[in-house]
Amino acid sequence: MKTLLNRLIQHETLTKEEAKQTLVNISNGQYNPAQIASFLTVYMMRSITIDELAGFREALLELCVAINLSDYDTIDLCGTGGDGKNTFNISTLASFVATGAGIQVAKHGNYGVSSISGSSNVMETLGIKFSNDSDFLRKSMDEAGICVLHAPLFHPAMKNVAPIRKELAVKTFFNMLGPMVNPSFPKHQLVGVFSLELARMYAYLYQNTETNFTILHSLDGYDEISLTGNTKIISKNYDQILKPEDFQLQKLNETEIEGGVTVEKSAEIFIDILSGKGTEAQNNVVCANAGMAIATVKNLNPIQGFELAKESLLSGKAFQKLKKLQELSR
Repeated sequence: MKTLLNRLIQHETLTKEEAKQTLVNISNGQYNPAQIASFLTVYMMRSITIDELAGFREALLELCVAINLSDYDTIDLCGTGGDGKNTFNISTLASFVATGAGIQVAKHGNYGVSSISGSSNVMETLGIKFSNDSDFLRKSMDEAGICVLHAPLFHPAMKNVAPIRKELAVKTFFNMLGPMVNPSFPKHQLVGVFSLELARMYAYLYQNTETNFTILHSLDGYDEISLTGNTKIISKNYDQILKPEDFQLQKLNETEIEGGVTVEKSAEIFIDILSGKGTEAQNNVVCANAGMAIATVKNLNPIQGFELAKESLLSGKAFQKLKKLQELSR
C-alpha cells in the first residue's frame, strides 16, 4: 500500500487490474485502517478514472454474495448519495410507488454515511427485515413485488471499510459504487448521481453491459430528479434535458423537499407521503422519479411514467406494498 499511496500522491492513476486487486486486498484485511483512510482520501482530492471505477466495481461484484432473481424483471432505483442536499428518502419512496404500478423492484441500499438517514435506516425503523436468504427475498418479490437488499449482508468484503467510512462521514468512491453493485444483477437500473462528470462515466460503463439503464443528475446538484431545476437524463438509447414544465409542474423550492433531522423524523415523512398525507411538492418529486423507473422498464416516455406513478401513490397501492413487506418481515 505504501508504494501505491506514493504513486497516487504523485498524481498517477491505477490500471483497472490494479484498482481491482487493491479492493480485493482491502477485503482480505491486508491494509490497516490508516492506509485505507488515506486511500479513500486520495479520491476525495481528485477525480476517479473510468478504469479505476471499473476495477473497483468488478472486485465488488466478484466478492459479493450474489442472489438469483433472474426469474423477475427487476429494476433498482438507487442514488449515489453524497450530494449534500439533505432530501427525504426519495428513491426508496419511488421504489414503493413503482412497485405499486406493477414494476418489480430489487432495492439495494445501505445506512446513511454522508446523510442523516440512508435507505436502510428508514427501512429498519419501519420494521423491514434485512435478509440475504433467497427464499425470503423471493417470497417478498412474489407477494409484495419488492425486496430490500441491505448492502452489508451482500458485500461482506467491505466490513473493513464500513467503520472507516462512518468515521470519515463524507462521500467517498464507495458512494459512486453503491448503485452499480446490486448483488441481484437487475435487468434495469435507475441511477441518480451527484455530478455530471460521474453521470458520463456511469453511462460509459453501463454501455458495455446488458443492463437497460437510465442515469439522472439534476443540474443544480441533486442525485435524482429534484424538480428544483432541470435534470440531465442519459439512457441506453437517448439523452435529454428534462424540465419541471415537461411534467406540467412548477419549479420547486429546495426547502420543499428537505428531509428530517433524525432517522425517526425521516421515517415519519416517509409514512406521511406513502399514506397520502404528503405535500403536493413531495408527491410530485417522488412520482417524477418513480415515473422514470416505470418508463425505463416499460419503454414509455417520462410523462406517461409520471401519470402511472401518481395513480399508484394516490390510490394507496404503493402504501399497500409497504404494508405487505412489513407483514412479511414480522
